[in-house]
Amino acid sequence: MKLVTAIIKPFKLEDVRNALTGMGVEGLTATEVKGYGQQKGQADIYRGTDHKVTFLPKVKIEVAITDDKVDSVVDAIKNAASTGRIGDGKIFVTTLERVVRIRTGEEDGAAL
Repeated sequence: MKLVTAIIKPFKLEDVRNALTGMGVEGLTATEVKGYGQQKGQADIYRGTDHKVTFLPKVKIEVAITDDKVDSVVDAIKNAASTGRIGDGKIFVTTLERVVRIRTGEEDGAAL
């Protein structure tokens, strides 16, 4: 099992959700976060004064999936979240050792 974590632009959340739902992913978690990458934030002008925004609003999506779906989920997120511009985000894939569904006690693949 894998945990796919993606940091994306907020306005791309629905596109990513639709892409994942369309391929059979049954659940995901989305969290509003702030951060920066290579661009180190952005410069902005507020009331005539230069202002540097160092943390940009992003959305973190987390999806727990079976190993056989990793490549297709990563591709779906990458294609749906891409704008071709700096700050599109990152995708991280990590291994899950154990998953337990609290309500039923099901474990691992059955709990997903």
